[in-house]
Amino acid sequence: MFFFLSEHEPVLSALSMAWALYIAVLTGWIVMQKRAPAATLGWILSLALLPYIGFAIYYFLGPQRLRKNRSRRLRNQAHLFVQADITSLRKVVGAAPITMTQLARLGNSTCGIPVSTASELNLLVGGERTFDAIFEAIRQARHHVHLEYYVFEPDHTGTELQQLLIQKARQGVQVRLLVDALGSQRLGRGFMDPLTQAGVQVARFHDTRIGRRLRPVTNYRTHRKIVVCDGRVGFVGGINITDEENPRVRDDAYHDVHLRLEGSVVRWLQLTFLEDWTYTTGEATDGLMGTLPRLMPSIEAGTYPVQVLTSGPDNPLEAIHRLYVAGIDGATTRVWLTTPYFVPSESAMMALTSASLRGVDVRILLPRRSDSLVVSAAARSYYDELLVAGVRIYEYKSRMLHSKTLVIDDNCAFIGTANFDNRSFRLNYEVCAVVYGPALAIPLARQFETDMQSCAVVRANRRQPFLRRLGDATARLFSPLL
Repeated sequence: MFFFLSEHEPVLSALSMAWALYIAVLTGWIVMQKRAPAATLGWILSLALLPYIGFAIYYFLGPQRLRKNRSRRLRNQAHLFVQADITSLRKVVGAAPITMTQLARLGNSTCGIPVSTASELNLLVGGERTFDAIFEAIRQARHHVHLEYYVFEPDHTGTELQQLLIQKARQGVQVRLLVDALGSQRLGRGFMDPLTQAGVQVARFHDTRIGRRLRPVTNYRTHRKIVVCDGRVGFVGGINITDEENPRVRDDAYHDVHLRLEGSVVRWLQLTFLEDWTYTTGEATDGLMGTLPRLMPSIEAGTYPVQVLTSGPDNPLEAIHRLYVAGIDGATTRVWLTTPYFVPSESAMMALTSASLRGVDVRILLPRRSDSLVVSAAARSYYDELLVAGVRIYEYKSRMLHSKTLVIDDNCAFIGTANFDNRSFRLNYEVCAVVYGPALAIPLARQFETDMQSCAVVRANRRQPFLRRLGDATARLFSPLL
């Protein structure tokens, strides 16, 4: 026995030293990211149990600060019309609640986009109405069509849109299509070549192939859904280009909502798209300057106050996360949240429970079954704390619920691409529209009440099997990483 230990002692000593060095390097690397303590400890403890493999996991999937430069020239062009919007807004929202004014200021401070105006805004419920509206706007386009999507599938819906884009490109309309390389990974050459041959410019956001960057960015996706036609009509919301959201193709299509906008606010959706486009393609902003008056045309200010919010790993201020929390904190009568994925941060959880405890009507609408078992389990682990605080929780039964909306009192409504989870708040590139006043808050509240009719109420005294409770609690351990 002694001979065995002495014979292998140098090997064991070398392994121990290598292990200690591995832990020291990994810990230092993670700690220097200056993330939330819970997430930092979670990464350290999880990866320490995976010798060397853990290093690779963190290298590929761990948090990192990305740089995506803002275009000063594009932003200067977008700001040309800010004063006209401000003048118009003073006439229609002179007596706006102070909380709404502060929210707008917070949005501008965190993502650099001020409140603008819309001359028209239309809530689109379901894929059928949304696709009809988007396709019609594209048909009417005369100068350019810009699209950015997380999921673009080569299915019936995707092929129909592909043919329309080919038609517009052949008519001389400038068509740019930006898709996420991971979310739209099924788009092969057989689907893309006809687009490029017709003159459509196509780009893939954050290529997933190893070796494309010194450090891969596989974990950082554009989750945005943006359509801009001629700089005058824009769309934003939760609906992707896929049969899964098209009730004409599938009876079990996702239940989702979208927003159609007209007016000067569209230039901020345009700015978001163009910055993503130049970041992805490397195309110089100077190449766009000749057509900038057509990309961001002069439009008379409208009557609806709207603010576009953007967030992503390139901006540590987490604009959408902050405005969600600030809006909930400022609510006086109701907070009605709809989200398919619910993994709240500590601050978001505190805001929801505190609002309920001070008498605000807080309701959360979630899918009974989502397309992610782990995220659904993690969401259920928060139910008891919410219910104890008086929050009412509803589970949508009939189909997959994919809407991402928030109604604050009658004065503010959010609609966009961000889920109420850490991934949307911190890892994905997201976009949403905040409409101040009742123009969207009232119809969204009505839609919330309609959706409640297809829901089951989650009771505080519900019976749950032990294994399910254990699974939910275990999934919650991964909340900082989801």
